Amino acid sequence: MKESVKNIGFRIKELRELSNISTKEIATEFNMDEKEYIQYENGKKDIPASILYEIANKFKVDMGLLLTGEETRMHVFNVTRKGKGVSVERQKQYKYENLGEKFIHKKGETFIVTVEPKDGKKPKTNSHPGQEFDYVLEGSIKFFIHDNEIILNEGDSIFFDSSYEHAMQGLNGKKAKFLAVIM
Repeated sequence: MKESVKNIGFRIKELRELSNISTKEIATEFNMDEKEYIQYENGKKDIPASILYEIANKFKVDMGLLLTGEETRMHVFNVTRKGKGVSVERQKQYKYENLGEKFIHKKGETFIVTVEPKDGKKPKTNSHPGQEFDYVLEGSIKFFIHDNEIILNEGDSIFFDSSYEHAMQGLNGKKAKFLAVIM
């Protein structure tokens, strides 16, 4: 397993222990199996970005701290050069690039998400508190939300309640990219 996955798990475990919360309590709060949660903390399983977001909100820390181990400190602005965002590979079907990990007290998280093509089978869904805005930068995406399937093409966008189960997949045998803003 990648060293970064282990480091993220260690930071999450440390936050939980400092908050005097058991693994059972936090797993119940996030509606997941306790054994799965422990695998996240031990760095044995990749943590979905949606769960990282929930953990950051739970412990009132910026997601950048979980990802990098560095305190966020930018107050006026945070520039992220093309291709230089912190890479977050949490699910095989997606690659996330965090675009503002150093800005303090963000009201949302921004990512460039690359979606692998997977015509046919519906991908694993996830949900997280809040709202999400997605803007397609390249390619076409089949978007699954609640009981709906929506095709989004380059330039299309969607704003939705992210507490509903959702997933995306690239179409036409090609990767697709979109800007995701999670609030």
